[in-house]
Amino acid sequence: MPLPGGDVTEGVVRVGNTVRRPLGPHSPLVHAVLRHLEHRGFDGAPRFLGIDEQGRETLTFIPGEVANRPHPDWLADESRLVSLARLVRRLDDAMLGFAPSSDMLQAVAAPEIPGMPPAPAEEPEFIGHMDITPENVVFRGGQAIAIIDFDLAKPATRVDEVFNLCMWWAPFAPDEDRSEPLKGVDAVVRTRLIADAYGLDQEACQRLIPTALRRSERSWYLMKYRAEHDGGGWLRMWEDGAGERIQRRIAWLEKEGERLAKGLGL
Repeated sequence: MPLPGGDVTEGVVRVGNTVRRPLGPHSPLVHAVLRHLEHRGFDGAPRFLGIDEQGRETLTFIPGEVANRPHPDWLADESRLVSLARLVRRLDDAMLGFAPSSDMLQAVAAPEIPGMPPAPAEEPEFIGHMDITPENVVFRGGQAIAIIDFDLAKPATRVDEVFNLCMWWAPFAPDEDRSEPLKGVDAVVRTRLIADAYGLDQEACQRLIPTALRRSERSWYLMKYRAEHDGGGWLRMWEDGAGERIQRRIAWLEKEGERLAKGLGL
């Protein structure tokens, strides 16, 4: 049975109690991450079961609610948001100590693109999920119980991971670029809920908005590069205005940055 996919990965299907997904350059890292999480006893991610006869990765299917599009009204529920931030913290804590090979890291490294600003200076702390979209979170009983689709996993800091969470769930965007349930919500309040539930310390909170701006600036270059070189879903997103939405996010962050900082107690 075909499953509703994200913006990039096509051909995701459910077979019984498993999910089958196509392989890519990122797959060795993803499989190692999922094996590590299983070894650590982390119950909020799929289990990697191997490669099937068609050359697809096989994962356990996790039943529950997923906010596929059009997004449901419960996307704005603050108790769900808090449960998600706590789940992401547990995930990141479980990833500490995981040491991927250089080949795995090279496969997911950002390309060198002329004009693209450098990444934030802080050293990565772990392999982060870095794609915590509504479509990638499984809820049960109104609480986040699992995060799926690790295809964009890469070296990250806690601030990177919290920014990614805020980008989709606060959200860090003007109303025109928000899905219907999140139009009009106070991103300052929701950012504070995320930071507190995740347990982001004061020093890290100080880096959140500067990191959000730098990562957003870099994402414009990366999205454009992937659209031009990889095509497929990346090209569709770019043609659908992803670049303009990133620029509007940057402008929104510059406008709201002081209010967000005050909301974080800075």
